[in-house]
Amino acid sequence: MGEFFSNVSRYPKYLITIILGIFTAFLQPLIRRSKNPLTAIALIAAFISAAMTLYFVVKAMVFPSSMI
Repeated sequence: MGEFFSNVSRYPKYLITIILGIFTAFLQPLIRRSKNPLTAIALIAAFISAAMTLYFVVKAMVFPSSMI
């Protein structure tokens, strides 16, 4: 039974490793492209736009009656 819990305890570490790998693979090309000032401004604007969109969507989902 101890071996079972040992194996189960490895899964969260594996999940964290996969998530960090995905973020690293996604962010590396963006960091390399951000050396150009125009591209850096566009990336910052895209991140702000994505954050605002996510905020408004979640707000509308949590408080649907306040949007009227």
